[in-house]
Amino acid sequence: MPAYSEYADHNLLDLLKEDDQLAYTEIFERYCKILVNHAYKMLGNRDEANDVVQEVFLSIWNKRQELIVTGSLSSYLYKATKNRILNHIAHEKVVSNYADSISNFIENDYVLADSNLREEELEAIIAKEIALLPEKMREVFLLRKVEELSYDEIALQLNITDKTAKQQVYNSLKILREKLKNFMGVFVI
Repeated sequence: MPAYSEYADHNLLDLLKEDDQLAYTEIFERYCKILVNHAYKMLGNRDEANDVVQEVFLSIWNKRQELIVTGSLSSYLYKATKNRILNHIAHEKVVSNYADSISNFIENDYVLADSNLREEELEAIIAKEIALLPEKMREVFLLRKVEELSYDEIALQLNITDKTAKQQVYNSLKILREKLKNFMGVFVI
């Protein structure tokens, strides 16, 4: 029987679906370092890059039996890492924007009771709602609002029209506003 390092990716995936921990370890060892380097280039923070890649591999292990990989494993892992990074960046940006708005609120002599807890709760709600957007809509939204790409750049990157990109952002903002409007009264006194 060949060593796991000699198996092709698709064979390792088959073994992984059968709960083979050594196949999982081989996939991890084969791709972890390059994914961390890729994430580091995007995030600029080694710890955050490690965390993102760990989340990707944890997700793969947890979903191993229903995992469907079309195309190469490396492409799948890069895309999964990119999506985690975009979600991480969106989360950080939402937190930053919310913190800025809280600062402005406090500077205007308003009192905010239990602000840290409220900020964490709202941050979690916003991140959850962004994560619940349909995948393509979320991807367009994050590219526009987090990566700050133009609609033309998004259209080119995702092979869609700029009109479709605009509509996706409009629809995502409409969904998020609707879902978050009920919370805003709770978080501001």
